[in-house]
Amino acid sequence: MTGFDVDFFVIGAGSGGTRAARIAASHGASVMIAEEFRIGGTCVIRGCVPKKLYVYASRFADDFEDAAGFGWHVASATFDWQKLVAAKEQEISRLSGIYRANLLKAGVDIVESRATVLGPHEVQLIQNGRKLRARHILVATGAAPDLGVNCSGHELAISSNEIFDLPQQPERLLIIGGGYIAVEFASLMARLGSKVTLAFRAEAVLRGFDVDMREGLTEALLAAGVELRAGRMPHSLQRAEGAIAASFGDGSMADYDQVLLATGRRPQTLGLGLETCGIKLGHNGQIPVDAHAATSCPSVHAVGDVTDRINLTPVAIREGHVLADHLFGGSTVAVDHNLVPSAVFTTPEIGTVGLSEAAARIAHPDLDVYVAAFRPMRATLSGRAEKTILKLVVDAPSQRVLGLHVLGADAGEMAQLVAIAMKMRASKVDFDATMALHPTAAEELVTMRQPTRRYRQGELI
Repeated sequence: MTGFDVDFFVIGAGSGGTRAARIAASHGASVMIAEEFRIGGTCVIRGCVPKKLYVYASRFADDFEDAAGFGWHVASATFDWQKLVAAKEQEISRLSGIYRANLLKAGVDIVESRATVLGPHEVQLIQNGRKLRARHILVATGAAPDLGVNCSGHELAISSNEIFDLPQQPERLLIIGGGYIAVEFASLMARLGSKVTLAFRAEAVLRGFDVDMREGLTEALLAAGVELRAGRMPHSLQRAEGAIAASFGDGSMADYDQVLLATGRRPQTLGLGLETCGIKLGHNGQIPVDAHAATSCPSVHAVGDVTDRINLTPVAIREGHVLADHLFGGSTVAVDHNLVPSAVFTTPEIGTVGLSEAAARIAHPDLDVYVAAFRPMRATLSGRAEKTILKLVVDAPSQRVLGLHVLGADAGEMAQLVAIAMKMRASKVDFDATMALHPTAAEELVTMRQPTRRYRQGELI
């Protein structure tokens, strides 16, 4: 290690950075990791984990209501926002402590400071100005909410970073955006008792997702009481007598207690000093990397959301692990970014893996599409008007399953398990040969026999 202070310097102690640091240390590398906020990153502190906890909290509203259909007499339930916030904080603090403990146990040196790149092998700790030389540098700073929406007064809005810690639950909440973060908060906040308006630029929510999932979720959001303003984004926000007044493009106005801006996220690369290494950022500020997470500067690497490829926590973790194995363990394995399962934790939730019907039509001219839509068994007694949708997109000549899409309870769990089968190149024949597990919603995946739609040479027949 002559001439270097450490073998591996990691900027950012989120999911990707901490995994890379621990694995590198396990290979015998000397590792230092710098974090300017809280160890654990977006997922643990202000993303996946607190969001899922709030989703769980919101679903009790349906549970209390549904219980009557099963013979329960439930007293009038009340919700305490402050108690949920405190419980969430306790849990993420516990998890952050575990991340810290695991790093220390692995022998990683933790520095609580912002760090910047000074050159191909040099970094600086902003807290005390210390400069260090590293054989390899990893940038794993993630992404942050993009607040650059074309709306005057947008500085009055909060982002997903702040909504978890509001001192009071907003009675009237405007959410700007139609992506997965926006719809997740719309779904959970409505169930917690807020009157929610969701305004987005497109004609439907969740651009890029399968159309049946988009339509099914739209119905569910409306049923939950969410007001949808498709194609009607606000053009101005201003303070008005203790509220925030929003003016929309159609001439309407409305007052809200809070406005949540959820129009996307951008890689956190501003001010990192990457230009000192000749690294040119992408159009969204992302760091371009090759199959082994190397930038145009061979000693500088990047993983996770900062690369703006597939912005999911498990992807960042896998990228960090594989990079450390490559740099310090001699592995030549690269991350496979195909068939990555994902979920949207609305209620009902969406689970998906593989190609949507629209995407499959572009690459596969001959398709069989299977769709099952039904009322879930729980709703038969609860009386709730809800629908479960399961969909398989199949390449007709080979019968290989190209895409799975589920809207319903535990959809994410289904997507995770089916992803294994799809990774093994399972065919519709394999699905058909699998015995059903009854009574479950997932059994529909192995009992759908007749295609709902068929495409031949790209045309619906």
